Amino acid sequence: MPRTLPDATGWTKTFIHTSVKNPQRATDHIVIEPYTHRQLFLDDRAIERMEGVEHVLHQPRKEGPVLRADVERGANDVQSRNPPQWNPEKQLWEWFYWSYWEVPPHGPYARTDWFVNCYATSTDLVHWERPSLGLFEWHGSRDNNICHDPEGQTLYHVFRDEAEPDPARRYKGMFDWDGRHMAVSPNGFAWTHLNVPPVRSEDESHFFFDETTGRYTLLHKLQTEWGRSVWLSRSEDWEHWTPSELVLQTDEIDRANRRERIAALVADPRYLQPPIVDDGDYIAQVYNMAVLPYEGLYVGFPLILDPAGAIPPPHDNFTGLNQTELAVSHDLRAWQRVADRAIFLGVEPWDGVSFDTAQVLPVGRPLVHDDEILIFHNGLRYRGYEELYQAAGHDYTSEEIGALSLARLRRDGFVSLDAAGAGSILTRPFACRGGNLHVNADASRGRVAAELVDADTLEPLAAHATSLRTDSLNAVLVEGAPATAIARLRLTLEDASLFSFWMELK
Repeated sequence: MPRTLPDATGWTKTFIHTSVKNPQRATDHIVIEPYTHRQLFLDDRAIERMEGVEHVLHQPRKEGPVLRADVERGANDVQSRNPPQWNPEKQLWEWFYWSYWEVPPHGPYARTDWFVNCYATSTDLVHWERPSLGLFEWHGSRDNNICHDPEGQTLYHVFRDEAEPDPARRYKGMFDWDGRHMAVSPNGFAWTHLNVPPVRSEDESHFFFDETTGRYTLLHKLQTEWGRSVWLSRSEDWEHWTPSELVLQTDEIDRANRRERIAALVADPRYLQPPIVDDGDYIAQVYNMAVLPYEGLYVGFPLILDPAGAIPPPHDNFTGLNQTELAVSHDLRAWQRVADRAIFLGVEPWDGVSFDTAQVLPVGRPLVHDDEILIFHNGLRYRGYEELYQAAGHDYTSEEIGALSLARLRRDGFVSLDAAGAGSILTRPFACRGGNLHVNADASRGRVAAELVDADTLEPLAAHATSLRTDSLNAVLVEGAPATAIARLRLTLEDASLFSFWMELK
């Protein structure tokens, strides 16, 4: 039975799966590799047929801010487009971020703050320290954690490259707003700019190192007929980058979603109301997209801008919402939106405490750590410009307006296959090399069972099978699989959720 779930802003999405008929013969080709990667359900590549089962998107559990603005020193906002990174030499996690410091305004619609590059460290990813670096003077003192010249170009992305043989290039950096200019550093503080062409980009981008291809990978923002869109450029040496290619933009479905989401927001007084809501039939846009390489897939986190109203000149932008959805790709070029484009990281009601009231965007690649997926994100209380919110009664300049926050998701926990009652799943064929079948599943209210079957006849193959009746990240359901068969798995679910399956040799 389809399940209808509320998302973070109060409207609902129903997730329905259309079953695939007529299993593909195993002799056609081997489709999945469960010995190499866990098989997830962000798309249906692993599934041949399913009955009584539906896809369900799982939002991460938000834990609130872990790094806030240093208000005692005049800051009112922090943001980042870098995830925390482990430094084995210091035995610390380090985080390069931006701090927004108050400065006198310089005219109408001028910002009343200025962001500078800062540095924090942690032993547990939850409690963060701001070490005094003494590198740059700010507000008359060097007792601060500013890590790059506040009068220089913006340090946008920082990556600690453990595979780099040259210690002078241990850190890779990208600078500036009008493009991404490459630089290297031995420590993340002293930078040497490379005399290479920049990658053209607007004000937003995300970067990660792709271990599967050995390439530095930049997802950056350029315009299309659908406004802000995501483009891809890659490099093998940090100096020569491939021509940018368009990989994700919005469409008419997003445009319709925008209308529904803004209407739902305006109708619900619990939420921060945009200071301008007009009748413009605006397109939704992809503000940016962080990416996580995960189990043979690329999981994308497209940040969807849903405009509520146009800000008049001289600023010319939009009030509205920035919320994160999910997408999946097998090659970084072709992207499929997940779970009917439901919200993955959404805005929260206005309570004077939460920062996630207008914009919720990942800082970059999430971390897979201790059987959890840690999603560090920027929580921003406003979307628009400060004078507009001040006119609506918000003390924009003196209160904290942004924080760096943490949300947690179980391992493999983006999307599950759920059965409310009885359901069945038949996988696509794979070369069975023996060993055991493992599942990540929640059967605490029911049961999950599995059997190994011949890929063509669907007759059971000799193996010891059991069932799961608890919530487990790693349960063995089939032991002693034969090593000579082309096989499939047939899984049965009763009031249970299946997050992934995989095979392991003994």
